[in-house]
Amino acid sequence: MDLEPVIITTKALAEVKNIMNNKGIPEDYSLRIGIKGGGCGAMGYVIGFDKKNDADISYSQDSVPIVIDKKHVMYLVGLEVDFIEDAEARGFSFNKSE
Repeated sequence: MDLEPVIITTKALAEVKNIMNNKGIPEDYSLRIGIKGGGCGAMGYVIGFDKKNDADISYSQDSVPIVIDKKHVMYLVGLEVDFIEDAEARGFSFNKSE
């Protein structure tokens, strides 16, 4: 697929590869990026590992397979996933360009 609705930074890709190689993620799993609904109309982003299913689009970035539910794509276009590591926080961050 030519569409890449979500861009993953180099730092985030390195952390994803580290997790995939060192945390026992099965080889047939992909990085799943999606949305979750919250109370009062709030929406959040989720990231994890999962198998591709028929309702997904898929693509890869730097040899990392990525899957997104087709229903979530319109909410994720323009999203950048980064990895932050400093004295105050460590983890993935989501930056949406409007």
